[in-house]
This record gives sequence, structure tokens and C-alpha cells, in this order.
Amino acid sequence: MAGLMLGRNSGPVEGQVDRIKMIKREIFGRAELNLLRKRILLASGRSPLWLLPAS
Repeated sequence: MAGLMLGRNSGPVEGQVDRIKMIKREIFGRAELNLLRKRILLASGRSPLWLLPAS
């Protein structure tokens, strides 16, 4: 009911949750938390320095 009365919604958050769930399904049984973290960061377009190739 609040979703109809308030001027804001949780659509953007739900989209992020769905994207993370899809990535988790893709790597189920094959990876640990470190790989999951890397896949989520790479899919978001944010590449932390420790993921970049050494120069």
C-alpha cells in the first residue's frame, strides 16, 4: 500500500538485487566469495585497483 502512496520506490535497489542474484546463479558451485565479489564489481563497471593487470 505504501508503494502507491509514497513518491519514491525501491525499483533501483530491486534491479541491483536481481543482477546480483543472476551472477550468483551463473557461478553456483564453481566459486568462492572472492570470485563472486570480482564478478559483481566487474559487472557494475567498477574495477578496483587490485583487479587491474599489473604493469
